[in-house]
Amino acid sequence: MSKHGKVLVAMSGGIDSTVTAMLLHEEGYEVVGITMKTWDYANSGGTKKETGCCSLDSINDARQVAVTMGFHHFIIDIRDEFGDYVIDNFVDEYLAGRTPNPCVLCNTHIKWSALLKRADSLDCAFIATGHYAKIKEANGRRFISKGVDQNKDQSYVLWGLTQEALQRSRFPLGGLTKPQVRQIAYDAGYTELSKKGESYEICFVPDNDYRGFLKRRVPDLEARVDGGLFVDPKGNVLGKHKGYPFYTIGQRKGLGIALGRPVFVTDINPHTNTVVLGDVGDLVRNGMDVYKLNIQKYDSIPDGLEATTRIRYKDQGTLSTLHPSGGDNLHVEFLANVTGVAPGQSAVFFEGDDIVGGGLYNVVVGPHLRINEEEILWRNL
Repeated sequence: MSKHGKVLVAMSGGIDSTVTAMLLHEEGYEVVGITMKTWDYANSGGTKKETGCCSLDSINDARQVAVTMGFHHFIIDIRDEFGDYVIDNFVDEYLAGRTPNPCVLCNTHIKWSALLKRADSLDCAFIATGHYAKIKEANGRRFISKGVDQNKDQSYVLWGLTQEALQRSRFPLGGLTKPQVRQIAYDAGYTELSKKGESYEICFVPDNDYRGFLKRRVPDLEARVDGGLFVDPKGNVLGKHKGYPFYTIGQRKGLGIALGRPVFVTDINPHTNTVVLGDVGDLVRNGMDVYKLNIQKYDSIPDGLEATTRIRYKDQGTLSTLHPSGGDNLHVEFLANVTGVAPGQSAVFFEGDDIVGGGLYNVVVGPHLRINEEEILWRNL
């Protein structure tokens, strides 16, 4: 009889999920391992060899860990579930002129859903992953908090987890640093695993060529969007581009146009196939509208709540006030101007280390204040 109950551990074959299973086993949980096949890269037409959590080598590594530790291990195929939601959304968002964040959607809508479903069928009370984040509880609610390793903290991508998911989730690595995790694996005899590198690419675009991926998924895309116009913020034509889905807000390199000065993508209009280019000051924004809001720390967000808003994974955040606008919508007012606000990405609201909530953002507001380039760059270090 296990001390803490039965836990289903998501195992990718990497060091983090291996140490997660090891720590839970040592704590007295009955561990069951599960590896999810989410994507078959060979079908994407890419050129890079399949690596990461979906490769045969990684699946075999996960199974070997389970055999060594003496617990059951299952492999499940969720490629259809993954493709229908994550990949279709990825393509649709670019075609809508937005910049998607597939890892957030995969975590909250695919992996957790698949884990909870299989946990129920295997009689597991809990699920666990190797994320570097913590779960806290206050006032009857559970919420994500930052992991102690600021270089590895993954709290940002977990804003979409519901109360039900948080009640049943365990993150054993939240109180550890990556070097500590490597040492644990090494001390346990996993010498090669302790040295295993990490992959930061989108799993279904491991060559990082998202434009090539879009072209393969939508065969007539180039013909549909080629020859659109680059314009300046006043609408003056600057030249032709290769199609609006192949550009993102804030992009400076790879534009294919020379204007004698650095310019950035400041806006994208999918209806007219127009890409707006401007100076760094034209990227300044002082607010945005958020939709698909998920609240973690509180039952509801009071109007005017002050929080630090992060608009991308590595963003340090900007002090903001939050203003609910009905349903799962919210308006964010930045208390300092922000650059690089790309619709389709996630906005996550923090009080200290704790996640208040998060959502996707679309409409951006600004600028209301012109400041010099040096100050813009300083604010966003």
